[in-house]
Amino acid sequence: MLTKEEVIKIAQLARIELSETEVEKFQKDLSTVLDYVEELKKVDVTGLEEVSQVSGLVNVQREDKVVDHGNREEILSIAPETKDGYFKVKAIL
Repeated sequence: MLTKEEVIKIAQLARIELSETEVEKFQKDLSTVLDYVEELKKVDVTGLEEVSQVSGLVNVQREDKVVDHGNREEILSIAPETKDGYFKVKAIL
């Protein structure tokens, strides 16, 4: 079982504050998870193929390329505000 000091150290690394009650609770919960991981380590997986996902789906990505959709001045003319040939928008930060 994890010690209270180990749970506190994990909480500090995760940058979370725990009350004394939470430390005791997580001491039990984290120990249970780590015990289960130790059980999984005992499983014989020799000869099994590594699998990172099982659905068979793959990412479909398109090439990022510039597309000219027409006259720049015409597009900028419909904007509420422009400055130096660009759309002018409010700052968000």
